[in-house]
Amino acid sequence: MSINLKSYVRDIPGYPKPGIVFKDLTPLWKDPAAFQTMVDQLAGHYQSSRVGTIAAIEARGLILGSAMAFVLKSGLVPVRKAGKLPWNKIKASYSLEYGSATSELHTDAFEPGARVLIVDDLLATGGTAEAAVKLVQELKGKIVGLAFLVELSFLKGRELLKPYGVEIFSLLQYDQP
Repeated sequence: MSINLKSYVRDIPGYPKPGIVFKDLTPLWKDPAAFQTMVDQLAGHYQSSRVGTIAAIEARGLILGSAMAFVLKSGLVPVRKAGKLPWNKIKASYSLEYGSATSELHTDAFEPGARVLIVDDLLATGGTAEAAVKLVQELKGKIVGLAFLVELSFLKGRELLKPYGVEIFSLLQYDQP
């Protein structure tokens, strides 16, 4: 039996501000079969990539990244919002579709040359993912891919990330709000 993962994604218009249609993933995560299917499909895409570390972007990317790290038998490091990491860190700022922010990564997140998969729940304008790419590159990690559960292709985040030459994989794509 095939599970239609899109049927578990709930649209919430006007959140977090007017004009945005938020993709609520909690219905997908609360259903055990849908959650397992999602993790199997995302992790399965990277099964032969020898991922050593998953760099999971806060907050919802940590949910996906944790499950994927377990399946792929890799390490997990958080890419967090500014001020949330307690140790030596590097930072990168970026623009969002509704503001700006800064991400941080511990300086000892992985060794130079480590094979790193960057994971987040959603690709929108690409700013958050671009910041994560810059952080991993600064620590000399080898990025094996960017994995997203959802891609809002109408916001063209993929275009922002193309110059980095990293494979981008999204499980669910939306061509319009």
